[in-house]
Amino acid sequence: MATGIERARADSVRYPYTVGDIAFMRGMIQHHAQAILISRWAPSHGAGPAVQRLTARIVNAQQDEIALMQKWLADRRQAAPTVDSSGTVTGMPADGHAGHEMPGGHGGHVGMPGMLSATQLSALDAARGEEFDTLFLSHMIQHHRGAVLMVRDLLSQNGSGQDETIFKFAADVEVDQSTEIRRMLQMLLELGGIPPQ
Repeated sequence: MATGIERARADSVRYPYTVGDIAFMRGMIQHHAQAILISRWAPSHGAGPAVQRLTARIVNAQQDEIALMQKWLADRRQAAPTVDSSGTVTGMPADGHAGHEMPGGHGGHVGMPGMLSATQLSALDAARGEEFDTLFLSHMIQHHRGAVLMVRDLLSQNGSGQDETIFKFAADVEVDQSTEIRRMLQMLLELGGIPPQ
């Protein structure tokens, strides 16, 4: 029986992967990690039941997707960021291309679409109850829109997104997060919040 690395090698002959694919997978691991990090704040920050159900779905789905991305990178002998159970990025590849750590969960990421800044993270962490719900929804809409932009950027790069696993994963991210954006916009409007630009 072929190992994951052997299967990846065989797949790579049929579906070559690019530097853009590697950067996408590493970046999306960090992107997902931040979504998990802030979603895990919901119970301790007095989030309402609807937001708590949403955050539980986000944590479950994105933890699974991080594992898939890490495996894809490992199977191709590419370093991947590590993420602890809270959603904090605790390590990054030695080549430094994964981005920056999020110490204590409050580091900002510059240049990755949709990532919350240190100021936004601090404001969300300080919020409680309905204020948390409103801010969380607004920020997560921004975050999900960023993930959709990352997918579109990947697929616009010549030769990128051709690997079977990456293409399916990227397509799923675009569909799933676009669907969640619509759901969150409705939830935000019901709370009287103003959708982000």
